[in-house]
Amino acid sequence: MPKPADLLQGTLDLLILKAVSLGPLHGYGVLLRIQQISRNRLEIQQGSLYPALYRLEHQGLIAGDWGESENKRKAKFYRLTREGAKQLQAEAAKWNRMTEIIAGILKTAPEEV
Repeated sequence: MPKPADLLQGTLDLLILKAVSLGPLHGYGVLLRIQQISRNRLEIQQGSLYPALYRLEHQGLIAGDWGESENKRKAKFYRLTREGAKQLQAEAAKWNRMTEIIAGILKTAPEEV
């Protein structure tokens, strides 16, 4: 099985917003959801995840509420806020536009220059 791809800088926040848009998740659940929806092609490090969750919560893009995880431990569950949904939509559009541009550049043949 191929090694999971490294995350491009600046994409972690977008992936977290997408993961919690699918339903409330505790921190480790966010990590697992990203791995699941990437079909295990992305691997998020816990050392990167938790500061990003804190940052997004501080920005008002996600909100956290304390609850009990499936293994009966106290955990903070994150959900997308209205502002977070707007940010997700804007960031996804920006990401799609940028990938289109880069794909076009990579397809450029020498005779097209």
